[in-house]
Amino acid sequence: MKIGIIGTGYVGLPTGVGLAELGNEVICIDREPSKIEALQSGKLTIYEDGLEDLFKKNVASGNIRFTTSMKEGVENADLVIIAVGTPPHPVTKEADMKYIHAAATELAEHLQGYTVIATKSTVPVGTGDDVEGLIRKKNPTADFDVVSLPEFLREGFAVHDFFSPDRVVVGANSERAKNVLKELYKPFEGKTKMLFVKRRSSETIKYASNAFLAIKIHYINEMADFCEKAGADVYEVAQGMGLDSRIGNKFLNPGPGYGGSCFPKDTNAMAYMGRTNGVNLSLIETAIAGNDKRKESMAARVLNAIDNNLHARIAVLGLAFKGGTDDCRESPAMQIVGALLNSGADNICVYDPKAMENARKLAGDKLVYADDVYEALKDAEVLVILTEWEDFRHLDLNKVKSLMKKANVVDLRNMLNPAEVMKIGFAYQRIGGC
Repeated sequence: MKIGIIGTGYVGLPTGVGLAELGNEVICIDREPSKIEALQSGKLTIYEDGLEDLFKKNVASGNIRFTTSMKEGVENADLVIIAVGTPPHPVTKEADMKYIHAAATELAEHLQGYTVIATKSTVPVGTGDDVEGLIRKKNPTADFDVVSLPEFLREGFAVHDFFSPDRVVVGANSERAKNVLKELYKPFEGKTKMLFVKRRSSETIKYASNAFLAIKIHYINEMADFCEKAGADVYEVAQGMGLDSRIGNKFLNPGPGYGGSCFPKDTNAMAYMGRTNGVNLSLIETAIAGNDKRKESMAARVLNAIDNNLHARIAVLGLAFKGGTDDCRESPAMQIVGALLNSGADNICVYDPKAMENARKLAGDKLVYADDVYEALKDAEVLVILTEWEDFRHLDLNKVKSLMKKANVVDLRNMLNPAEVMKIGFAYQRIGGC
């Protein structure tokens, strides 16, 4: 199958590489010449665990190519996937649709033969109708269908999730389009659940799923706060809750709050859609407000650990919103660092295995950037763990103590073993009790 993919970000690029690995002819399209030049020269423009080897393999085989030309990517394609950004509006927090609309308008004039247009970006309900109308207006004689094909790739696990999806959801209003998608996903036949629904239902499913998971994260974080006050252990509580099959054990890990490119954006967009449709989505609204406040309370914990000495060296490990990716968008780590800076802290040294470049773009020279973990810890009065990189779980704690000015740890990802850390002589704080 010949496939054009519009957008080469954290959705488009892993999807393109995955589809190429399945034997399809894939052309990825992006307006940014520097991105395309890098990809054409064999250099990945994002970090995603496990992606590099597959990328190089399929570039070498010619199964995947990259271009800035919409014409080259769309002409004669069986399927065109729109995977551009839908960033939140700075005021209303609704999904900004300008990139979707621009892509639909531009691709329309290059359609040849029957083509399925699949919207993989997370988009408001009714977007398929809008895309269909824009294409029809630009090219009245085009032979096409528009489907919703929501992505469920977790950043850091995108390669795994592409080849081992727990479900494939297709919102299609025609049998002809359904058959194209059945052919696309034939390699997964018998290995995963494939659900065909109405287009508007499919557009809702992604938002409803992410909002539910965000609420679940906020709930366990509130339980963690309760456990700290009541003398319980949130992990024991979560374990007991998770044994109930109606609840399940996933997304019951306490932390500094949800973040990343999806949950904040999607919860805000879902709340906005609720308001515009006259529906009170109170659980989502509450989770959003509570999650925002949590970043401030986590920063306060760090400041309390250094007795509010704003000149003390604070060593921060982890800047990406989660391990396995370099993405700092809506990262709780960056938001907590930002709250520390806003409070007047002026001596923050940071380290992340993959996200240093992206963090520097956001924070500039307000931070000190270390070359490795142990450089970040030198003369620090507190060590703060903000991202769950596996390397941080295996720190040489004796070396850490020898480097630090004060043996003080605030572990906001609960990465370390409390008994081991305190045995060495650290003052240790984690989330949800010790």
